[in-house]
Amino acid sequence: MNESLQVSHVVTCFLEAGGKILVLLRSEKVGTYRGKWGGVAGYIESTPDVQARTEIREETGLQAADIRLVKKGAPLTVNDTQLQRQWIVHPFLFHVINPRKIKIDWEHREMKWIEPAELAHLEAVPGLKESLLQVMPPRSPR
Repeated sequence: MNESLQVSHVVTCFLEAGGKILVLLRSEKVGTYRGKWGGVAGYIESTPDVQARTEIREETGLQAADIRLVKKGAPLTVNDTQLQRQWIVHPFLFHVINPRKIKIDWEHREMKWIEPAELAHLEAVPGLKESLLQVMPPRSPR
């Protein structure tokens, strides 16, 4: 581990419906990565599992009955030397039963549903593509 980096544990939740994933554009009101695309994310204040559901409720308005856990990925380390941060990202994939219920909060200024492969072409928060690979491997060609 790099001793000069502050370690922060966070969850990143990917919401899926119809094979597409939801990405959210971070607003100017958040502390880090303003104007970058990300998933539903937040600092872990309890357990990763509880925090994932808390962040989904806060950032999208979805309740427990609106989502179903598909996969919990292994934590991965993302170093951001510019911010002097080492993020330990706990990735999750949830299926959204009714995507029309989503109402984003102040942390984001835009949302869109994309094919997972499109993530590579977005200006995203560090480690987002790698986090997605933990919970949703690339589709193999048929």
